[in-house]
Amino acid sequence: MTQIQDLDTPALLIDLDIMERNLRRVADYAAAHNLRLRPHTKTHKSILIARRQLGLGAAGLTVAKTGEAEVMLGAEPRDLLVAFPVIGEPKLRRLSSLAAITRITVAIDSLYGAQQLSAAAVAAGVRFGILVETDVGLGRVGVAPSDALDLSREIQKLPGLEWRGITFYPGHIKDQNEAKVAELSQVIGSLLESFEAVGLKPEIVSGGSTPLLFHSHKVQGLNEIRPGTYVFNDLNTVAGGGCALEDCAASVLATVISHAEPGRMIVDGGSKTFSSDRLSSGGPGHGRVMEAPGAVFHKMNEEHGFIDLERAERTFQIGEKIRIIPNHVCVVVNLHEYVYGVRNGVVEEVWNVEARGKLQ
Repeated sequence: MTQIQDLDTPALLIDLDIMERNLRRVADYAAAHNLRLRPHTKTHKSILIARRQLGLGAAGLTVAKTGEAEVMLGAEPRDLLVAFPVIGEPKLRRLSSLAAITRITVAIDSLYGAQQLSAAAVAAGVRFGILVETDVGLGRVGVAPSDALDLSREIQKLPGLEWRGITFYPGHIKDQNEAKVAELSQVIGSLLESFEAVGLKPEIVSGGSTPLLFHSHKVQGLNEIRPGTYVFNDLNTVAGGGCALEDCAASVLATVISHAEPGRMIVDGGSKTFSSDRLSSGGPGHGRVMEAPGAVFHKMNEEHGFIDLERAERTFQIGEKIRIIPNHVCVVVNLHEYVYGVRNGVVEEVWNVEARGKLQ
């Protein structure tokens, strides 16, 4: 029986009680509001966790890259959504191979991308589902809502493709602002009215994010959600009001390696261990020291984490191990080969991060 304090560091820990509670809460919410749950695997990048999500009723899985789709096929999902424009023959060839095994749906925001998918589907003798991505305010990918209908009509003309609906990501809304949710609902409602006016009814209206997760039922026409971070949560989710601190399942175990300067200590985890993301709320630091929340994890080199102890509630000794809750857990998971599932201070599980580094 391995205790947490027996682990070598740095080590990514997941509190299994909290993770299981997070998974169950969202599965129950989706069921209560008749929302199709297709969680994004970008956070956990694990076949094991994907299987648990499917076992709790998820209708399928969401990935960002073709490489992630190849890995997540191991969870045996009935439906895989690639929520990212797939451009380029090498990726399309690989994706076509997956479409011969399970249902593959792709988010697209250009006729060029749709034509490439169509040609690949015809050549491989498969079909791709298509969701037209529309930009609802983030300013990243997605056509303007006013252009979504025209693109959908063009896609319906292409062989090997099945237009299934629309998708959006409201990542610009990072708080629980009801007015912003109402504005988003109006945008989606008006978009769906334009489709209905010409006799088109999307099978899938896919959207949502972890910060807005529990507001999803308030968005007109939304019938599928794709949260990712919710499985573990992080300090940015807390800052946005999407969860409480006690809902954060992930922490990094690190060792104090130096006290060379008064009022400061160094731990054995830097930018190769933690995300360099700052808090979306503008708060200081790269994470929260669980043993002393007043300490400020203010700076990182590749292997060194600098922690200011001026306002820390206690002192620390060289060799002591501490736990730090990260600001952005998705990036942190991608930096670690293994994850340690813990319960009551004991390591119960160790799993591999199979989709780590799958960027193509």
